Amino acid sequence: MSLFWIVIRRLAEIEERMTTSKKTITRDEWEKRLNDVKIRKEDMNKLVMNFLVTEGYVEAAEKFRMESGTEPDIDLATISERMAVKKAVQCGNVEDAIEKVNDLNPEILDTNPQLFFHLQQQRLIELIRNGKIEEALEFAQEELAPRGEENQSFLEELERTVSLLAFEDVSNCPVGELLDISQRLKTASEVNAAILTSQSHEKDPKLPSLLKMLLWAQNQLDEKFDYPRINDLSSATLEDPAV
Repeated sequence: MSLFWIVIRRLAEIEERMTTSKKTITRDEWEKRLNDVKIRKEDMNKLVMNFLVTEGYVEAAEKFRMESGTEPDIDLATISERMAVKKAVQCGNVEDAIEKVNDLNPEILDTNPQLFFHLQQQRLIELIRNGKIEEALEFAQEELAPRGEENQSFLEELERTVSLLAFEDVSNCPVGELLDISQRLKTASEVNAAILTSQSHEKDPKLPSLLKMLLWAQNQLDEKFDYPRINDLSSATLEDPAV
């Protein structure tokens, strides 16, 4: 049984005992309930491996594979290739990133016009960042404008990007965030997700989703119970309810 359904089942069992008044669950009772939940070590190991693979920690994944005997669901060699693409985008080397993606799997960009446009848009942003105005205008006209004619959302994004050229001080520009590092990270994340999808792997790690589910379940319980809850996810320490 997955952790999701374990959480849901426990929540349902507690809700069955709910009354209109708010109850207090003691630490002993709560810890007993938690101890009754049996989670296999193999499932926990798979969660860890899933996180390491998805986030691209290839050395850690290899070491964990050797120590735990948990096999990843993709070739670990492809992680390094994926991370090289991601790093290239994060550093502003978009042409290099596109070349690496095509070397990895040319169908990724061929079948994902939005991703390809965003990479080309990021390339335009880098030209503007480096003050290559004439080259930026030529690139926008030849490479991006035709795509904008076919797609309204692409056209709007292109217009926002080109508008950077109208401002001498981009720090006060309404679209100045396009030159922020967060834009590179956003594009890099999109490429990373596309590569993972092409490898039949989840684009997001499961562990953060489970932590969000834990917070949601606690918020639901807060409405009817006082109980030892986890406030600091990094330590996972149970804290007694305030009296």
